[in-house]
Amino acid sequence: MKNIDYLSYPYGSQRMTTVASKGMVATSQPLAAQAGLDMLKQGGNAIDAAIATAAALTVVEPTSNGIGGDAFALVWTKGKLHGLNGSGPSPKSISVDKVKERGYEEIPKFGWIPVTVPGAPGAWVELSERFGKLPLTDVLKPAIDYAENGYPLSPILGKFWKSAAKRYKEVLKGEEFNHWFETFAPDGKAPEIGEIWKSKGHAATLRAIAETKGESFYRGEIAQKIAAFSKQYNGFLTKEDLAAYQPEWVDPISVSYRGYDVWEIPPNGQGLVALMALNILKGYDFKEMDAVDTYHKQLEAMKLAFTDGQSYITEEKHMSSSVKGLLSDSYAKERRALIGDEAIQPEPGTPPKGGTVYLATADNEGNMVSFIQSNYMGFGSGLVVPGTGIALQNRGHNFSLDSNHDNTLQGGKRTYHTIIPGFLTKGTQAIGPFGVMGGFMQPQGHVQVIMNTIDFHLNPQAALDAPRWQWMEGKKIMVEPTFPAHVAEALARKGHEIEVQLERGAFGRGQIIWRDHETGTLFGGTEARTEGTIAAY
Repeated sequence: MKNIDYLSYPYGSQRMTTVASKGMVATSQPLAAQAGLDMLKQGGNAIDAAIATAAALTVVEPTSNGIGGDAFALVWTKGKLHGLNGSGPSPKSISVDKVKERGYEEIPKFGWIPVTVPGAPGAWVELSERFGKLPLTDVLKPAIDYAENGYPLSPILGKFWKSAAKRYKEVLKGEEFNHWFETFAPDGKAPEIGEIWKSKGHAATLRAIAETKGESFYRGEIAQKIAAFSKQYNGFLTKEDLAAYQPEWVDPISVSYRGYDVWEIPPNGQGLVALMALNILKGYDFKEMDAVDTYHKQLEAMKLAFTDGQSYITEEKHMSSSVKGLLSDSYAKERRALIGDEAIQPEPGTPPKGGTVYLATADNEGNMVSFIQSNYMGFGSGLVVPGTGIALQNRGHNFSLDSNHDNTLQGGKRTYHTIIPGFLTKGTQAIGPFGVMGGFMQPQGHVQVIMNTIDFHLNPQAALDAPRWQWMEGKKIMVEPTFPAHVAEALARKGHEIEVQLERGAFGRGQIIWRDHETGTLFGGTEARTEGTIAAY
């Protein structure tokens, strides 16, 4: 019906925790969640479901991720947690001097300079080869079908798509960006809510990835197309950069928090920030969630952790401070001592030396996956490889051009990365995957949902529904419209600069699946700030 506003919801609604036993897929888009569930029903496992969901999300939520982006995963299988770093490095030929020679004092957001090697397709293949049960051709089939035959835009997707198209029309000046508009804004405009969108090139690329197990993308015909496009517009990315790429299996890092272990991927991801904040906060005893003192200490701990993270996090071998030192109890105690009654202006300490989609899956064999994937800043660099549907990420924007900074730009280096999957265990038992997507909101969202769960005993849906805050910089704090007004006023009296943000999407979009280890029952929560969906059976 033409006169219905699909973005207007004037009345409060309630979503219940989803409960199932055989399998569960939680993500931000209904069609992608169903793609994952289809794999489980076809005899696949949670890993197959995660890959199918991730691939489908590149099609049905291109405003947040794409084939040309990065991915990270935490996989629980056979009683052990595995970490996969599927982020790509900068091109080997790039350098601070070369970027400055082109007239830049910081890494731009758009164009070829911030483009890094896409890691997501390699991550799908690596997960499938090591832990999957179904052929990759079967697993990517739902995504291929959606790209080839089309699907109707859902409300939040349509909203962000239109916003991106409007912005890109203003800022993308140059013929190299024409392919983005041809792919995502045909006829000169973004597709409307309910309108069918399809991409034959996207379908062909996904099919080639599936049939060649990624070889075409990194060393074959697709790689040649990417490299040729880069060369045509004086980009740094080459076919040699693509051919050299390999995802990395890593040991997850953790902190103990009130009897539970909270797990993250090690740097170059910013999951370390969430762990540092929790390490500080575990020194307090919180009795009440909606208390001024609770929020004040959360905000102060997050500021301190983030300031350290932004100073030290990069590819781990390039860090001047060790992960062990940053997560040590002695350093947490030192940082905790800085927290008083008033808001502080955070500065980095001296530790001892030594646009995104999130999904969670679980099956009835005990496998569970926490998976996150992104192009960064929505659609990414504004570049789409002609005829392929590949929107290239702009992860390189996070590099520094300060040669003294840990995260300074170097050829072949992975940058500070915002996307982080989380996982919770207790003893030898898996509790389950959790995550909150959304740029620098992500570790802040992790801290909030973990505390909501462990400290305040909220079910997974309520833990996600709770009003959120976000530290921005200095003493500036953004809060949602539903944040308690009396608490916001009290925090302002403590020196916090509180601003109410009407756009709830700025506070991240999360998913949670917890497993009861005694019964095997799965309990899922999904995000009310987007089209969050749980497909289960």
